[in-house]
Amino acid sequence: MSDVLTFVEGKIGRIRLNRPKALHALTTPMCEAILDALTAWRTDPAVEAVVIDHAEGRGFCAGGDIRMLAESGAKDGAEAREFFQTEYRMNHALFTYAKPTIAFMDGITMGGGVGLACPCNFRIATEHTKLAMPETGIGLFPDVGGGWYLSRLPGRVGQFMALTGYRADGADCLALGLATHYVPSDRLDEVKAALAAGGQADLHAAIKAFGVGAPLARIVEQRGDIDRLFASDELEDIYAALEADGGEWATQQLATLKTKSPQTMKVSLRLLHEGATMATFEDEMRQEYAIGSRVVQRHDFLEGVRAVIVDKDNAPIWNPATPEDVTPHVLDQIFAPLPPSDEWTPA
Repeated sequence: MSDVLTFVEGKIGRIRLNRPKALHALTTPMCEAILDALTAWRTDPAVEAVVIDHAEGRGFCAGGDIRMLAESGAKDGAEAREFFQTEYRMNHALFTYAKPTIAFMDGITMGGGVGLACPCNFRIATEHTKLAMPETGIGLFPDVGGGWYLSRLPGRVGQFMALTGYRADGADCLALGLATHYVPSDRLDEVKAALAAGGQADLHAAIKAFGVGAPLARIVEQRGDIDRLFASDELEDIYAALEADGGEWATQQLATLKTKSPQTMKVSLRLLHEGATMATFEDEMRQEYAIGSRVVQRHDFLEGVRAVIVDKDNAPIWNPATPEDVTPHVLDQIFAPLPPSDEWTPA
C-alpha cells in the first residue's frame, strides 16, 4: 500500500497520508506523490477542490523523516537537500494553488504537517488537534513556511511557539487563525461527503454546517504574558524577562527554553523577524532552504536527533551551550544566500 493515497471522489481530489506507524511523517516520495496529484488536478475540470487528510491513526502528520535527515546531514547532506527541495515545492504549490484546498488537522499536526495544513484555504481543527513547531528541541528550526506563518500570528505568539514548541489544541488554533473551523472528530466523514457532493459550492457553508463552538482557548489567557515576556527578538532579553518575572508560568517557560538549542532558537527569532517582511512565500521558502541545508549538517541537529529520537536520553549537549555563545557571525553564516546554482526553486 502506498504511503500517500490520491484519488477523485465526487467533485474533489483526495490526498490521504497513509504511513500510520510513523504518524504519517513525510518522506521525499510522499512529497513527490502529493506534488504530482496537485499538478494533475490543477487543470482537471472534474476536480473542483482538494482535501488533505490521513487514513488512520492519531496523527494528521507528525513532520518529516527526521532520521533520514540526520543520517544525510552526518554525510554530505545531499539526500536532506533533496527532501527539502521537494517538500518546499509541495508547500509552495499548495500556497499558490488555483483551486480551494481543505486540510483536516485531526490529531498531531507538527512540523511538516503544519507545512501541509497552513497553506490550505480551509483548515479544520478538532478536539484531537495538537499543532506545534517543536523543532528547536532537536536543533532544527520551524521551517516549511514557519517563518511566514508564525510571524503573522497575533502579538508575539509566533515567537513563543517557535521557541518553546507549544502544542496548540484545536481551540487555540481557531482563536489564532491557524484553523478556520472547529468540527468534532466524529463528524469529519460527514464533512468530507458533503464536500465531495458539493464541490466548490460554498465550501465554508458546507464545513460550517458541522462545526461547533470551540472551548475557551488556553493561549488567549496567556496572551498578556506572552506579548510582554517574549517581546524581544534577542534571546538573551527573553531569558532576562522570564527570570525577572519569576512567576510560575514564566519559570516554566524558562525551564522549557533551557532544554532547547540556543543556536536554533536564535535562528528561529531571526527567521520570524525577517519572515514578517518577506514579499512573497517563494522568497520565504528560498531563505528557509538555504538555512535548512546548513542546519542539518551542524552539530546541534545531529546531537538533538541522537538525544531525542535515537538514544532517547533527552539530554542533548548543545554547542554553543548558551545564547551568549551564539554569535552574530554564526547566524550570518547560516542565513547567507546560496549560490544561484544551488538555490531552491519552485516546481
